[in-house]
Amino acid sequence: MLRSFAAVTDDNTEILTVGTMPGAASLAAGEYYAHKRNHFWPIIFALFNGGRTLTSYEEKIALLLSHKIGLWDSLEYCDRQGSLDKDIRRERPNNFKVLFQSRPKIKRVVFNGLAARNYFLKYNDVSDGREYVLMPSTSPANASKSFEDKLLLWRRALDIGGRVIANK
Repeated sequence: MLRSFAAVTDDNTEILTVGTMPGAASLAAGEYYAHKRNHFWPIIFALFNGGRTLTSYEEKIALLLSHKIGLWDSLEYCDRQGSLDKDIRRERPNNFKVLFQSRPKIKRVVFNGLAARNYFLKYNDVSDGREYVLMPSTSPANASKSFEDKLLLWRRALDIGGRVIANK
């Protein structure tokens, strides 16, 4: 069984970005979105760091949290060969009820792809007053949208409470 990572949140988190399950590169590195071709971190850098890349995972997480954005996955455990969501079997969900109780400022949940949303909906109630937003996956397996298209959509999804986001 593969195991996901702990939630990356703090008391100020307002937006929770939810993936499905870390891919092989992320699991090997012990970091969310570690695959070199995944667009997640380049999008974050474009929106919140003037396009400047950070190499330290700790700095990446600090950047997210400074903008009230957290990370987690729909699934805590699963069986899967490779990294594709379509190959997930025998999944076990993360406990979002407990997370939301401990992080009541989370107002928006942004799904990083359709599988993340579908697994979340399979195990969770969304009639809780939060906003739920489906975004195109940042995975390199999702080549249906360009980086620029993804950037525009993610910019809208990650804007909350009048925060200033670069290049609006």
